[in-house]
Amino acid sequence: MAGINDGDFALKLIPYGFDTVTLGGFNVDEKTIDAGYKIIQRGRAEFNIPLNQVYQYIEKESLKIKQYDDNIKVSVNLRSTRTKNIIDISKIPSVDIVEINCHCRQEELQNISCGQAMLKRPDLKDYIKEISSKSKSEVSVKMRGNVDGVNNLEIAQLIEDAGADYLHLDAMKNGVFKADLDLVKNISENTNIYLIGNNSINSLEKAREMLNAGADGFSIARAAINGKMDFNLKDL
Repeated sequence: MAGINDGDFALKLIPYGFDTVTLGGFNVDEKTIDAGYKIIQRGRAEFNIPLNQVYQYIEKESLKIKQYDDNIKVSVNLRSTRTKNIIDISKIPSVDIVEINCHCRQEELQNISCGQAMLKRPDLKDYIKEISSKSKSEVSVKMRGNVDGVNNLEIAQLIEDAGADYLHLDAMKNGVFKADLDLVKNISENTNIYLIGNNSINSLEKAREMLNAGADGFSIARAAINGKMDFNLKDL
């Protein structure tokens, strides 16, 4: 949740039973920072952090979580046209997971082959492989499901083959206002990567459906966007 999900926001939600928080998405190179500025100009929330401050900002926000509870894993969702910037952030001691953003659909990001446009990059496997082999933290890839022209299973298998530790799947389907559980099931049955299911989880029942479809874990975004939830994961 760009422009929203910083350390203070995450601290409000941890008591609801989360064992991992994802901060970001953060723009961490020149091209994505410029794209983020353009997104802000049209009124959409974004983190507007200069390149020479973004590493320190991520360290500060991730430390807030670790100082609260060192057992909570901190993932940071990152947009970058360059692998080096993500690898550098993986060296921050308070960051447990760097997450490659192959998910955002804002036109400004897609125009520079970031966000969900990364799913169509011919060098995607090499991009992920370089980060996975050099990262000092675990590596996750967040992908948007059912993007036109993208074979979901082929990309999921590519992500696994490239050495990522997690596949964070937004199981969305155009025109359908619930998670595509068939997609979750298909990927789960045909890969061995740790699969985090995302989309439309706004109750314990929806969380159970995601797990029953084959996800190893799940993430929650919109149901938590106000910094509180109507249900507690400790009751799952």
